[in-house]
Amino acid sequence: MKDITFSKYERARILGARALQISMDAPVLLKLSEEELSNINFDPLRIAERELDSGVLPITIIKPMPKKKEEALEKIQIEKEEASDQEKIEKEKEEEQSLMESGEVMPVEMSEEEVVEEPSEESGSFDSGDFE
Repeated sequence: MKDITFSKYERARILGARALQISMDAPVLLKLSEEELSNINFDPLRIAERELDSGVLPITIIKPMPKKKEEALEKIQIEKEEASDQEKIEKEKEEEQSLMESGEVMPVEMSEEEVVEEPSEESGSFDSGDFE
C-alpha cells in the first residue's frame, strides 16, 4: 500500500466509520489473537486503528482540487486597473441592470405597509438612562 498521510479529520472519520462497522459485527480484516483482543479490551476503535495502520482497509479518500477560472482572474485584474469610483458605480449599475433584464435578479418592491419608520425622540423612544 502507498504511504498515505491523512489529516486528523480524515483519520477520525475513517476510524469512526470502521469502529461502527466492527461494533455492528462486521468481520475484522486483521487476524488478531485472543490475547491481542483482550489486551485492547475488544475495543472496536482500537481494532479499527490497527486496521488503518496496517493498511488493510479498502477505503479511498478523494480530495478534489478547485478548478481555475481564467475569466475570473481577468475580471479581477481589470477591476484593479479602474481609476475612479464613479466608473465602478456605473459598472455595478450596468451589471445589476443586465441581471434584472435576464431575470436572474428580481427587484424587491415594498408596499407602504411594509415600510418601517425609524423611531424619533418625540415618538416616545427611550434611552438607557430611563431604566435607572
